[in-house]
Amino acid sequence: MIFLIYSSKTIVLNIYVMALILMLQVEKIMWRLILILLVIQAKGTECSSHGLWRAVNPEVHLDVVRIIQFWSYPVEDHEVVTEDSYILTLNRIPYGRTVNKVSGRQPVVFLQHGLLSSPVSWISNLPNNSLAFILADAGFDVWMGNSRGSTYSLKHATLSTNSTEYWAFSFDEMARYDLPASIDYIVKKTGQKIYYVGHSQGTLIGFLAFSTLPKLAQKVKAFYALAPIFYVQHIQSVPFQVLFQISPKLLKYVLGDKDFLPETELNRLLATKVCNNEIIGFICGKVIFSLFGCEPQNLNMSRIDVYVAHNPAGTSVQNILHYIQPLLDSMSSPYDHQAICPLCMYPVLYGMSKGMHEIQKILRAYDWGSPRKNMEHYNQPTPPTYSPSTMRVPTAIWSGQKDLLADPVDVFNLLPQICNLIYYKNLPKYSHLDFIWGNNVQNDIYDEIVKMISKTL
Repeated sequence: MIFLIYSSKTIVLNIYVMALILMLQVEKIMWRLILILLVIQAKGTECSSHGLWRAVNPEVHLDVVRIIQFWSYPVEDHEVVTEDSYILTLNRIPYGRTVNKVSGRQPVVFLQHGLLSSPVSWISNLPNNSLAFILADAGFDVWMGNSRGSTYSLKHATLSTNSTEYWAFSFDEMARYDLPASIDYIVKKTGQKIYYVGHSQGTLIGFLAFSTLPKLAQKVKAFYALAPIFYVQHIQSVPFQVLFQISPKLLKYVLGDKDFLPETELNRLLATKVCNNEIIGFICGKVIFSLFGCEPQNLNMSRIDVYVAHNPAGTSVQNILHYIQPLLDSMSSPYDHQAICPLCMYPVLYGMSKGMHEIQKILRAYDWGSPRKNMEHYNQPTPPTYSPSTMRVPTAIWSGQKDLLADPVDVFNLLPQICNLIYYKNLPKYSHLDFIWGNNVQNDIYDEIVKMISKTL
């Protein structure tokens, strides 16, 4: 009877929450397949057309090294060990195919991928529209990082990925351990400071690392942030909003305490059997990229099978839980959980969004769940807070007005805290994935990055 006093929107959104819980109980990413197949079924005979199947792009079946080799670029694999014994892979393109290897030092650019992604995101399009290839051809020494728990960084000196201990990390550890290990290795190997380019979570761990580790920040000449993430309180992606409504305890019970959405053979199955049809591929893109606010017409749809084959690329459940914690911390007047939905972190989605402009801007280290555990990790009962205002690295930012994850309001709240902001550009038609896969991203962003770096040489 309690449900009856609220709007129909409330009821629908709570149904979404319950449906999502049920879907998440299916083996990790199986729900994506189910969702896509349901959409295809709903389209009926529209999807039964023959002769609309596209040839599968070769990169669907290749790993990051072989994709680089496929396009005739030189490539190197390097492994680094973090202070907490995670073994990370660095992929290097030392020079371009249109630039001969010359004596002397080439400027070093480090690319860090986003949440649930991998270095393949920087080389998924054709060479003239993929940032890693563009930079290499422009004469730069390109290095690509791999966050712990993603496809190409699943090693540890002592822990197995079958253990819960391996997966006990979030973006805290990526900033505290992964970036220092990777950047220190590159600086030692090349003898140069780096230019850092991050997308999505790659920007978040950059903000954290460069604001809390001043010695590391001194090794970074400039920070180029694409679709910057620091605050997530105004996130507009409905699937993520619904996910973030589920109580952390329930979410952990449903998802477990290990990996979240790893890259599997199901990715390639979707890429080759579903998303490479001209009609179904459009629907496939519409469904998958709706998570991020991406419209298929902004992408090269002939590459959709490559995007799907290599994404998502995995992270830890704890990392996802950490993204939820700022919402718990920042509500100025938290809702009473028993009001409507005992499964929800907040009673209704529309209520949450209604109060968004009243929230406090805050980001903390991961809350381990009790003062005792926090004392063990931080020597204080509550997690320490982060502030990008202490970062002194020259920073350029590109954001999208249609980005459902790096929401314009959250970016607006971030900008005044960047003390050394050297450039800012808001792209009215850009959403979250356009920064790595957009049709016009070379002209809109990548050429600007090349020019900015070149002016500092």
